[in-house]
Amino acid sequence: MNEIMDIIPENFNGAVLVSRNGNILFGKGFGFSDMPNQINNTVDTKFQTASAGKFFVAVGIMQLIEAGRLSLDSQIGDLLDFPLHQIDRKITIRQLLNHTSGIPDYFDESTSSEYSDLWIDFPNYKIRKSKDLLPLFIKKPMMYQAGEKFQYNNSGYVILGLIIESVTGQLFDEYLADKVFHPCEMLDTGYYEFDRLPAKCANAYIFDKSKRQFYTNIYSVDAKGTGAGGAFTTVVDVEKFWKGLLSGNLVSMTTLTEMFSVQSSNEDDYYGYGVWLEKIEQAVFHPFFQGSDPGVSFISRYNPKSKLCVHIVSNKGEDVWRLASKIEACQA
Repeated sequence: MNEIMDIIPENFNGAVLVSRNGNILFGKGFGFSDMPNQINNTVDTKFQTASAGKFFVAVGIMQLIEAGRLSLDSQIGDLLDFPLHQIDRKITIRQLLNHTSGIPDYFDESTSSEYSDLWIDFPNYKIRKSKDLLPLFIKKPMMYQAGEKFQYNNSGYVILGLIIESVTGQLFDEYLADKVFHPCEMLDTGYYEFDRLPAKCANAYIFDKSKRQFYTNIYSVDAKGTGAGGAFTTVVDVEKFWKGLLSGNLVSMTTLTEMFSVQSSNEDDYYGYGVWLEKIEQAVFHPFFQGSDPGVSFISRYNPKSKLCVHIVSNKGEDVWRLASKIEACQA
């Protein structure tokens, strides 16, 4: 559609897909997945999505709750088999899901801005499973008392990934593949190791201002994604995910309504279970999930009223949030 093409910046690098009522209105890749070799991005290119994976983990947890294997009030001290040190054993699944747990965050986004700084003293190539992140936070004190307030927390979702593993006996990404990705026919989605990437994965690029050149983020993020994020996916697969979710194929509509209801908030942000909520008017919220890492930016928005979905990812870390808002406005 010409009006969408007119909105997308000339040098945008990534992919965009827009649908209404499950019908694709627009889908296109832009720029390169491999800059030196000039391999084009397409709608089937697999992109890193950073924290977007938290939504997948939340869906997996809610499935286990529906199956009676967990409850929102289950406590981490009863579910994990390793020492928690100063971490409150009574933290609940609910508090992990809605970012009110107070668990020490290995990357506190309220005080730190550079994710790559984590790997100065702790090599990122060591992060191959969720448990590999434990040394970065497990012996630290609580940030605040559990349930006291909403504060976005990456460690909480690492723990949720480990809880999936504890309950199911599967690695969390294998469980998500079986119970979330495959049922939605998301065949191009998964958690891949950077030194074992499958075909059609995009490099993510960071701009070096001093050398005036781009370099890849392979030393700036975890070698493989964890419960906190790091899934690779395509915009086509993200559309399939929404279709499966909204049709009740992943969790019941009752559970989905709960996930899309405000479970925690502060002055600026509203959160459900694994998903952000944009306040449109009193008691009206639109769900979206997002991610940002060095060289990575992702957003996927759903408008329940217009049934419009907008999925955008950039492998140069561009401003996908403003672009998504512009596209949604032009389709209103």
